[in-house]
Amino acid sequence: MPYDRNIPYNDLPLLPPSKEVEEDIAILKKLVTASRALASVNASVLRLPNPTMLVNTIALQEAKSSTAIENIFTTEDELYKAVSDLIQEERADSATKEVLRYREALWEGYTKIQEKSSIDEEVILGVFHEVKDTNSGFRSPATQTIIKRGNSEFRSGETIYTPPRGEKLLQDLVGNWIEYLRNDIAYPTDPLLKMCISHYQFEAIHPFADGNGRTGRILNQLYLVNKKLLDLPVLYLSKYIITYKEDYYYQLGAVTQRGDWRTWILYMLEAVEKTAILTESLIGEIIVQMEATLAHGKSKIKWYSKEVNELIFSQPYLKSKTLGDLMGVSSRTTLTKYFSELTEAKILFQKKDGKEVYYINEELVRILGD
Repeated sequence: MPYDRNIPYNDLPLLPPSKEVEEDIAILKKLVTASRALASVNASVLRLPNPTMLVNTIALQEAKSSTAIENIFTTEDELYKAVSDLIQEERADSATKEVLRYREALWEGYTKIQEKSSIDEEVILGVFHEVKDTNSGFRSPATQTIIKRGNSEFRSGETIYTPPRGEKLLQDLVGNWIEYLRNDIAYPTDPLLKMCISHYQFEAIHPFADGNGRTGRILNQLYLVNKKLLDLPVLYLSKYIITYKEDYYYQLGAVTQRGDWRTWILYMLEAVEKTAILTESLIGEIIVQMEATLAHGKSKIKWYSKEVNELIFSQPYLKSKTLGDLMGVSSRTTLTKYFSELTEAKILFQKKDGKEVYYINEELVRILGD
């Protein structure tokens, strides 16, 4: 039966695809360059004085871009305020909440993957629950999920894809997806290639009523961490995807409609390579700026230290309490004096938002915004 985008794609083939995909010369060549770029950025992450703290900062950009792919937008200003607790999460706007949940889902998944030998249903559901702030599971067979063009697109409202439907079918497809990633004896495919293939399959299965794209992009990173290609989840593909969003959806559709794995995998490997190069450059800029700020801070302020410097680069916006907690200082007078010295040295810049006062690391904002 020919493919019909208006009918549930219950004939979605199980993984793996044909052996020819893994033996394609163009794919193998691209796999080499993408793998090298990935190994290089991983080495750069390990150069960071406090990798987890800075990865957390960079993760904001991934969270913001990934939610933007789903047409959920927030400003960097609102996001940085929320992260620094200038806006309590419950008072943040809905778009900012979505971005914050994405970042929490990333770390929730990372924590779980450290405890397990592979991605399983618990990991998938744990990430999804954080992304959508829900306790629901895989979508019901009664859910009439249909992927349509957005209102701002040409031929808005047109059906693009109808995912598989049926409780047992969904369980079988998800089970096959998990087994493909987990079983390297039965499926001895290069893990980076497996990530590209499994990402298509996850999006095609569309196991949840909503939040599949964000959940799938987090699972990409967790799988690479699980397979030791990354020590920390730093491959932020969402910026590349949103830049080439039309190509992303076109190549997904090409696999579904024509079985064109080749162009999809080449697209994803290019995304990995370019993102790895960009992330390595970003990390390099942050390290250089941290070192320059540390030297400058020590020359201007007696109490300035490596720990204070790392805190200042942990997030773009800082509240006085955050520095007080680090230094064990609760006196408002003392903290006011400290921040006065930091602003006088042009390390931080004061900004007021109503009654709230916060301090901006403009150099970090500049680097993240480039």
